[in-house]
Amino acid sequence: MRVLTAATALCAVLLAAPALAAEPKADRACFRASDVSGFNVVDDQTVDVSISPRNVYRLTLFAPSRDIDWTMQIGIEARGGSWVCAGMDATLIVPEAIGIQRYPVTKIRKLTLEEIQAKRKPR
Repeated sequence: MRVLTAATALCAVLLAAPALAAEPKADRACFRASDVSGFNVVDDQTVDVSISPRNVYRLTLFAPSRDIDWTMQIGIEARGGSWVCAGMDATLIVPEAIGIQRYPVTKIRKLTLEEIQAKRKPR
């Protein structure tokens, strides 16, 4: 009975494989840490970094940073190369009152053009 069930499950997976392959893959948005030209603090655990006016990425930090909204500069250290493509690919470096603090990035998302434009409108 178990052999038949396993064989049935394998057939279902093999039949579904072409359908899964036909689905469009999500664009993987990457940037080089050295290309960051500016940043904007959203809250104590979220920072938007600018690569260009049309390329802004939202970084979510592993832990809150108390002094990030007061800092004049940040650093981004890429892990395993110069490209940052996903969470845990980067560490945000923030100078704080007690010294330099390092915050692992857990999530990265490229903002849409609509989100970028909405941020620039006066409120």
